[in-house]
Amino acid sequence: MGTVVEGRGEGNMAKMAKQVDKGMDNDERLVRLFGSTSRPRILGLLLADTGKAFYQREVMYETGLSLQAVQRELHNLVTLGILKREETDARVYYQIDPTSPLVKPLKEIYHRSD
Repeated sequence: MGTVVEGRGEGNMAKMAKQVDKGMDNDERLVRLFGSTSRPRILGLLLADTGKAFYQREVMYETGLSLQAVQRELHNLVTLGILKREETDARVYYQIDPTSPLVKPLKEIYHRSD
């Protein structure tokens, strides 16, 4: 696997890319890119309003995801440095970290998928 046979490898890869592209909507592309349905939904919500902080249940209601999925993905996105986490007396808020080097490329991906 990964070996390119002269005269065959490049053409086959181009054909495969065209086949994968056909009939796939933007949401499906994002799911394939990120490997889950939860992460693209959460990122889409938070990237749509980068200055707003959301609490866990708000993210859950807005995305239609379970609380467990939201908690897992928010934790992953904080660990990756994409989100900031801020605790108050009653709630924990999450928002896009504008200083993250990943935010600009993510915005470009989401802007193109709209």
